[in-house]
Amino acid sequence: MRLHALSATAMLAAFRAHELSPLEAMRDVVSRVTEFEPHIHATYLLDPERALRAAAAAEQRWQRGAPLGPLDGVPLTLKDNIATAGEPMPLGTAAGDILPASADAPPAARLRAAGAICFSKTTMPDYGMLSSGLSSLHPLTRNPWDLACNPGGSSAGAAAAAAAGYGPLHLGTDIGGSVRLPAGWCGIFALKPSAGRVPIDPPYIGRVAGPMTRTVADAALMMASLAAPDVRDFMSMPPQDVDWQIKPAALRGLRIGLLMEAGCGALPDISVSDAVAAVARQLEQAGAEIVPLAPFLTQEMLDGLDRFWRMRMLLELRALPEGRRARVLPFIDAWAQSAATLSAEQVFHGFSQIMAMRKAAVAATQAFDFVVSPTAPITAYAAHLPSPSNDPLNPFPHIGFTVAFNMSEQPAATINCGHDGGGLPIGLQIIGRRFDDVGVLRLAMALEIMLEGQRRAWPEPPASGPR
Repeated sequence: MRLHALSATAMLAAFRAHELSPLEAMRDVVSRVTEFEPHIHATYLLDPERALRAAAAAEQRWQRGAPLGPLDGVPLTLKDNIATAGEPMPLGTAAGDILPASADAPPAARLRAAGAICFSKTTMPDYGMLSSGLSSLHPLTRNPWDLACNPGGSSAGAAAAAAAGYGPLHLGTDIGGSVRLPAGWCGIFALKPSAGRVPIDPPYIGRVAGPMTRTVADAALMMASLAAPDVRDFMSMPPQDVDWQIKPAALRGLRIGLLMEAGCGALPDISVSDAVAAVARQLEQAGAEIVPLAPFLTQEMLDGLDRFWRMRMLLELRALPEGRRARVLPFIDAWAQSAATLSAEQVFHGFSQIMAMRKAAVAATQAFDFVVSPTAPITAYAAHLPSPSNDPLNPFPHIGFTVAFNMSEQPAATINCGHDGGGLPIGLQIIGRRFDDVGVLRLAMALEIMLEGQRRAWPEPPASGPR
């Protein structure tokens, strides 16, 4: 196995045993990025030389038996919108601010303090408001499983980088599905933690940062460093003693809801519903009680939230200087400008749907230990499209299964549960009760073990030249 494909847990064990050095690992990750990056364009501010210097310093610390922290020397990427001191944070848009950030955002600070080496930022669409790898600033990010397909978004580069083998640890953000959707479409694991579990700056309703990895254990490893309060996030949880050394959940006796229709957005394709139903049958055979869960969202809820987000975006665009405003991705501009005719009553009603979603999600899921569902109703779509619908007046039919759990602040993860007829990954979502992030990880680990024999080999760079 090439070193870039090692999990973080395996990499750290090899560092401790002096069987592998951080410099060797980082060199192989850089080589992998050099091979794959011309095809998928997942990185932003890629700095191999700085990474190799940092890895050499980590190597010396491991040789002395004095690692900086629990992640010392492990390669890491961070999404464009997670601030890193001294570097611009343009939010995926050519209209963005290119001034250097004054400080690391809380997630970046936590992971750096643990010793992880951030060798690159990763791409995202304009303002993170698309489930796409299309951006007015970054080159089009493509899905490593099929270069004609989109990785999804808004954590587009993070998902593509994880699937392509750009080292083990990647961090994205999620306000409606932005770690889970691209993770599902790229066949990796991702956790959207309970709101406030991982401090973020700036905080916003439904917005979280979450790990995106190839294994559940690596996501738990990241959470051990990420989950601590920060005064910059007024929504962050108080200090808690959480054991992130997880083990697989015992499946016998669990009561699991099976949600196959969201109640809004698109219905799942047959390949998606078949794959999720097959996992439900396996869970049942292992002793879990599987209970069909009726749809609990409405199209009014999704449309209302969409209207609120449109107005928020419109106000942000209006605050830009005219020259910068003209650089925004046309799809985003058309979506936002459609809010100009909305009344105050319509916008307020849209905002009220946040609480409506929250109430509905909590009421529907409280009777279960966990709920499972498709992550997205479809597999990966055409690379050049800004959204699966390609319609700025109907931009979110694909987030019906994910968005409610941002608003309800419940933890939710996605894990690969199969592939469609074209070989594209299918994601299964696991939803837990609020604050039960560890429980979601434990069930995900049990599923990871259960589905191990069904996993396909990770994608490799194409033999032909870059696209």
